[in-house]
Amino acid sequence: MVKFLLWLLLLLLCWPLALLALLLWPIVWIISIPFRILGIAFEGVFALLRAILFLPARLLGGVRR
Repeated sequence: MVKFLLWLLLLLLCWPLALLALLLWPIVWIISIPFRILGIAFEGVFALLRAILFLPARLLGGVRR
């Protein structure tokens, strides 16, 4: 809701810039999709490495959260 109100304010102050932002936003969103996928992949790799590194402590009875 706040983003919409800010966009309306931009539309009132500088309508060409607001229309340009409205037209370019889907392109920016599509370009950002591979970076989101890459971020999810890195998060999975780091979770796997963390699980592998902490496995000996868990097997030896370390403190659990």
